[in-house]
Amino acid sequence: MEQKLVGCDFCKFVNYEDSDDFYLYEVGRNKCEPNYSYEHFVKNRIIVHFVIRGKGYLHINNRRYEIHQHQAFLIPDSVRGFYQADADDPWEYIWFHIGGPKIPQILKEAGLTSDHPVYTSIGHSKEIEELAMDILKHYKRQYYCIGTLYKLCDYMIESSAAREEKVQNNSLVYIRNVISYIRLKYAEPIKIDNIALSLGLNRSYLTRLFKEATGYSLQEYLLTYRMKMAVKLMEDESLSINQLAENVGYSDPFTFSKAFKRHFGKSPSEYRKSPQKH
Repeated sequence: MEQKLVGCDFCKFVNYEDSDDFYLYEVGRNKCEPNYSYEHFVKNRIIVHFVIRGKGYLHINNRRYEIHQHQAFLIPDSVRGFYQADADDPWEYIWFHIGGPKIPQILKEAGLTSDHPVYTSIGHSKEIEELAMDILKHYKRQYYCIGTLYKLCDYMIESSAAREEKVQNNSLVYIRNVISYIRLKYAEPIKIDNIALSLGLNRSYLTRLFKEATGYSLQEYLLTYRMKMAVKLMEDESLSINQLAENVGYSDPFTFSKAFKRHFGKSPSEYRKSPQKH
């Protein structure tokens, strides 16, 4: 996590991870001095900056991008990025550290990728910036922030100057269908072959496609979702561990307990008794 706060007008670490789609780790706003510069390199999260006014440049992947008011720019997971405010018209921006299995897919739909890290809106830059500022204003409210982030991403997709044609987005349709399939059938025995068959795809091709789009393997995503649902079901103290296992797709409670402990570092029974949930 980025710790350097020099020059920041506003910065809050929030660590909102309850959503299955979006994680929000940090929010901030900075009105830069002329030539103010910064270098980012963070793992397991993505950084998006929304330029409210002014201009500057981004240097990433050995390329330089001139960026101005009402644009946004992306610094991908585990990629080093350097940016600097203009000497005469330094920028002011809002930034978010975000993550989650759907974030790469959503940003790609908006035209933001490692190869195309600059976003330009057609007609809705004001709405996008107002939503970004609304998240800053209500940063203490997790579900408000996540709900507003959904709206912001929707505006970005709908008004992106680089939005891909639907024909080119077949892969994203497949990913959405996989996620829907898992969320619908997580309580049943799921085989990757069956998912691929339901979509009419080769298993190895689907596995690669899903990994590239989300950063998760299919098995990792299925496990993560099952574990999240198991924790939610634990709130019902009348359910035994055997019932919990069955309700999230495990016919063998021992296999469920081993998977749970690998994921959380505690057995289901220990986790349930723990005063501080993960």
